[in-house]
Amino acid sequence: MSGSIPVSSSIEPVAAPVPPAAAVQASQSPAARAWRRFRRNRLGFVSLVVFATLVAVSLFAELFSNDRPIVVRYEGGYYFPLVRDYPETTFGGEFPGGVDYQDPAIRARLTSGGNWAIYTLNPYGSKTMAYWTPTPFPSPPSSRNWLGTDERGRDMVAQLLYGFRLSVLFGLALTAIGVLIGVVTGAIQGYFAGKTDLAFQRFIEIWSSMPELYLLIIFSAVFAPSVALLVVLLSLFGWNVLSDYVRAEFLRNRQMDYVKAARALGVGNGRIMWRHIMPNSMTPVVTFLPFRMSAAILALTSLDFLGLGVPPGTPSLGELLSQGKINIDAWWISLSTFGVLVLTLLLLTFMGDALRDALDPRKADR
Repeated sequence: MSGSIPVSSSIEPVAAPVPPAAAVQASQSPAARAWRRFRRNRLGFVSLVVFATLVAVSLFAELFSNDRPIVVRYEGGYYFPLVRDYPETTFGGEFPGGVDYQDPAIRARLTSGGNWAIYTLNPYGSKTMAYWTPTPFPSPPSSRNWLGTDERGRDMVAQLLYGFRLSVLFGLALTAIGVLIGVVTGAIQGYFAGKTDLAFQRFIEIWSSMPELYLLIIFSAVFAPSVALLVVLLSLFGWNVLSDYVRAEFLRNRQMDYVKAARALGVGNGRIMWRHIMPNSMTPVVTFLPFRMSAAILALTSLDFLGLGVPPGTPSLGELLSQGKINIDAWWISLSTFGVLVLTLLLLTFMGDALRDALDPRKADR
């Protein structure tokens, strides 16, 4: 017998060490960590999903609420009234003018024999008059008009859908312009400081003291009311608060070592501001966005309620609230409009709170 000790021919593999969760989190970018913290806030994340869904539906409102069919098959031909106007004679009518697709005679003609038409889910547009409603305007909710009609005979579902779209787009435009002006002015004040900052601060104090509402009343009397005019006027006064936030961030970051090192290397002021300091000063800007949108939507609603907003006949939440005040018995106007407005502001508030917590550097990942 040999005195050697037998050696096993099989070697069990050694499992690689699993990196700890803290190391994985540290390897992620700041944006990825902020997004993970945002998703952990269930209320804020659900609010984002609901708000994005509502905005997407409103942007394609013509596909959900329209008085025209999406597609018509009539006597062997296909027609698309949603994107093209047709004379009434196309569908067997007597007049060369436009087609009233709400007319029962037209509807019967489009569905008789082998003809058919696909209508939107709610067969009313933003300016469609519900002529065939059996009750006087404003009519209560019914199978024809799910949320009733306003005092002009327009369907409330269509008015709320198109009015919500106008409010959101107005808020986005006003927020984008305010952020642009506020970031530029705040960055210049905070970076250069000294006399430049002092001059800007005095200008902002004078500009902020101007009576915004009186100016809106004067311009509304001089010019024809329009959404563009409102965006221009409100943008002139909506950047002050954000400018102060950005100014404070630039005043703090301009003293950091990386800024001093960039100056020592001969980097220009513009490159230091926009490539080095700006990315580290965007937290208050991003956090400010949902609350700025809420303020813009409330401003448009208030002006429309006072009759100083969009042109008459434009779907607007403020105009519907004004109608509800006048027509107290038509409870469906005030209730549905107030519900849409409150839901929109709540979603934006929850998103803003979640975004603020996600971008707060004092909140460590767990």
